[in-house]
Amino acid sequence: MGVRKGRAAQTEAALKAAARRLFAEQGYLNTKITDITAAADRATGSFYQHFDSKDDLLRALLADMHAQAGEALAGREDGEPHDLTDPGQLREHVAAAWGVMRENRPVMTALFESAMAAGPASGALWERLAADTVMFREHLEYLRERGRPLPGDPALVAAAMGGMLSMLGYALPPGGDGYSDGEVIDTLTGLLLRGLAGA
Repeated sequence: MGVRKGRAAQTEAALKAAARRLFAEQGYLNTKITDITAAADRATGSFYQHFDSKDDLLRALLADMHAQAGEALAGREDGEPHDLTDPGQLREHVAAAWGVMRENRPVMTALFESAMAAGPASGALWERLAADTVMFREHLEYLRERGRPLPGDPALVAAAMGGMLSMLGYALPPGGDGYSDGEVIDTLTGLLLRGLAGA
């Protein structure tokens, strides 16, 4: 990587890190681009070399989360979609999603604030939820194609799963309020398993 590309990558990383800190401290809606650039110790103009807007920065942070979730589940060698009615495979997915959400709580909070600010008529929250649960939907479609009964349409079931996970991740304080990650993951897995497999 050349010097110029290296500096650009450092600036982008600094802007993202500053945004995450500020979103955690003061919220997405209360954070201005000038706050982000000041916290990153960068000129305001440098922001626009990387992002078109604060929403564009948030989309980049979300893309980073999706990549992180994909990496967490990349260990499957056979390429087949997971069977989410299998307790181990469902737990693996829940653990990956929960881990990414908890590690990126400032981004989760910012996404929630952004969608809520757009208002319910905008459909922004549904669009985000549907886009963020594509992996779940694909696995559920795989099950339906193989004759497994589901509690509803795969897109709706996937969105319901994602909504439950994301709202719990948003609502549960950073310390877990006395609940360990393992306890949360086991509880969510058990609840979802009963819904998906009738266990």
